[in-house]
Amino acid sequence: MSRGTPDFDAYLRTIAQFTDDELIPAEPDMVAAGQVPDGLVQRMAELGLFGISIPPSYGGLGWSMEQQVLLTLEFTRASCVYRSRFSTVIGLCSQAIFDHGTEQQRREMLPEMAAGRRVTSFALTEPEAGSDATNVQTTAKRTGDGWVLDGSKRYITNAHWADTLLVFARTDDAEVSAFLVDRTVPGVSTRIPDLMNGHAEGPVGEIDLNSVAVAENRLLGGVPGTGLAAAMRGINHARLHVAATCVGQATRMLEETTRHVLNRHQFGAPLAELGVVQAQLGRCYSEMEAGRALSLDAARSFDAGTVPRHRISAAKLYCSEMVGRVADQCVQLLGGEGIVGPHPVPRMWRDVRTLRIYEGASAIHERNLGRAMTRSVAAEGVLPDSYRVR
Repeated sequence: MSRGTPDFDAYLRTIAQFTDDELIPAEPDMVAAGQVPDGLVQRMAELGLFGISIPPSYGGLGWSMEQQVLLTLEFTRASCVYRSRFSTVIGLCSQAIFDHGTEQQRREMLPEMAAGRRVTSFALTEPEAGSDATNVQTTAKRTGDGWVLDGSKRYITNAHWADTLLVFARTDDAEVSAFLVDRTVPGVSTRIPDLMNGHAEGPVGEIDLNSVAVAENRLLGGVPGTGLAAAMRGINHARLHVAATCVGQATRMLEETTRHVLNRHQFGAPLAELGVVQAQLGRCYSEMEAGRALSLDAARSFDAGTVPRHRISAAKLYCSEMVGRVADQCVQLLGGEGIVGPHPVPRMWRDVRTLRIYEGASAIHERNLGRAMTRSVAAEGVLPDSYRVR
C-alpha cells in the first residue's frame, strides 16, 4: 500500500475484503499454530494497518479518529487477536510518542512503526500498578550519561515480539517518566504465560528490567515527569479502538449465529422462526448498534479538536460489557455447537472476555465516570462532556 493518501472509501473496502478473504479464513490455521502467522503480519504491514493513526509526515496514513473506528469495525470482524499485533503501535505507543516525544524521537520511531518494521509495546502495568497507574514501582536512576532502569512489568501486549518498549518508571524526583527501551539490550528479559484464558494466540507477557542502561535521549520528550500525561494520551486513543473492536466482534458473532438459526431445524422449522430466538437476536442487534453509534460519536468529538475522555470511557465501558452479553447469547443459541467443536463463536466468546479488562476494567470506568459526574454537576450544573446547549 502506498504511503500517500489513498481514497478512504477505497481503502475501507480493501480492508473489508482483506478481512473476508484472508483474515477470517486463516483463523483455524492461527489457532492450530498458536500464534498469528508471520505472513499475515506482513500483509497487515503492506496494507498500512500499522500506520492508520500516524500522520503522513511520519510515514503513516493519517486517518481521522472516525476513519480509524470505521476501519476497526471492519478488521475486527475477524479474530480480535489479529488486531493485537498492531494495536500497541496505532494507539498506545504512537500517540504518546507523537504528542510527547521529541522531534528526533518522532523521526526515528514513527516511520518505522507505520511501516510495521518496529513493533512497540506499552510497558505500564506492574504487580502493584494497573488500574492505579500512579503506583508505578519500576525505578529510573540517573547516571552520568543517562538512566538505569530496574523493575518488572506484567500483562504487556506484544512484550515478546516488540522491538521497542515504552517503559514507565519513577525517576529520582518521584515523578513517573517514560523511556524508549530496545527489547534486546542487556538486562531486559521477557516471557509469556503458559496459559491464557482467551486471546491465546496473542498472549500478553511479562518484562523484567535488571540494571538496564538507557541513554539520555531515550527519555520520552527529554523531560522527566511527563510519563502519566503521555500514558493517558495513548490510553484514551486505545480505549476508543477497543470500543470499536467490541462492536466488530459482536457483528461477526451475530452474523455467524443468525446463519446458524436459519439452518438449524427443530420441531419441523428453522430456529429462526421461533419468537424467542427472534427476540434474543433483536435485542443483541440493538445493543450492538448502540455501541456503534456511541463509538462513532466519540470519534467525531475527538476529531473536533478535544479528547472527550468521558465519552470515550463510556464507550469503552458500554461496548465491552455489550459484547460480553452478545457473546453469551450467541453461545446459548448455538446450543451444543457453542460448547463442542471448532465453531468460531465460542472461541470469540472466550477472547472478548478480555476486553472488559483491557484499557481499564469496567469497575474503574464506572467509578471514574461517577466521580466526574458529581464533580461536574457540583461545579457547573451539567454532566461532563455535556451535549447541552449553553
